Amino acid sequence: MNKINITQYQDVNNVLNALTEEIVKILGENLVGVYLTGSLSYDAFNPKSSDIDLVILLNVTASQGQLIALKKMHNQVEKGNKKWAKRIECSYVSRDMLPHIFPPKMPRPYIGEGIFYPEAPYGNEWIINQYLLYKHGIPLRGPDFKTLVKPINIEDVQAACTRDLFEEWQPKMNDSEWLNNSHYQSYIILNLCRILYTVRLGCVGSKAVSALWVKNEFCPEWRYLIEFAEKWQYGKNMAFKEETIEFIQCVVNEISEVIL
Repeated sequence: MNKINITQYQDVNNVLNALTEEIVKILGENLVGVYLTGSLSYDAFNPKSSDIDLVILLNVTASQGQLIALKKMHNQVEKGNKKWAKRIECSYVSRDMLPHIFPPKMPRPYIGEGIFYPEAPYGNEWIINQYLLYKHGIPLRGPDFKTLVKPINIEDVQAACTRDLFEEWQPKMNDSEWLNNSHYQSYIILNLCRILYTVRLGCVGSKAVSALWVKNEFCPEWRYLIEFAEKWQYGKNMAFKEETIEFIQCVVNEISEVIL
């Protein structure tokens, strides 16, 4: 199998090689393709705070035997790459899920934060992730993702962002335990910037592009909070729970005005 050297980070390439090689072995003919997505696919990767994001496309849902082998493989890869342990996100999506605009009712195997879930439901991030995969996804194995699906309308992405705000992120205002996590504070602040950017401008930007627009053009009063979120990295503390709650409310108010 040809070695993957698609990023400028050799340790990331090592992880991608290890995962891709084992996924090909385990899934065999059930594998359609292995796709690099997320910040690594659109040149916004920060080795101190970003995750490695992959989508694995299957012909049909993985069998029980394949699920057992995949769980074991992911555990071994993370143990062998300590720096990236709990920083690999990987979804196993079957082809029959691709035409859906709304989140498919069928759950999918997923690994995140070091935990393998045989059945993980998709939320409103479904079509947002598919849009980014269509625009920026890099095939590590298999055909270009654009040859497998129809183009995704930005209006559907904007609607999903709005649903995501009200159904996923607004309720976090009342989840003190979740908000005490520094990683989650940084994540939600930057994700809210992307929601604002997408809904207001009708295009999808990276976290960095979206954050810059919010700081300079939209909500300069939140510059300090956004910049702290941008500078956060694994192992660092971020103690802005109350400010994060206020920022969530600010974004809720702004998006509410847009949709009314």
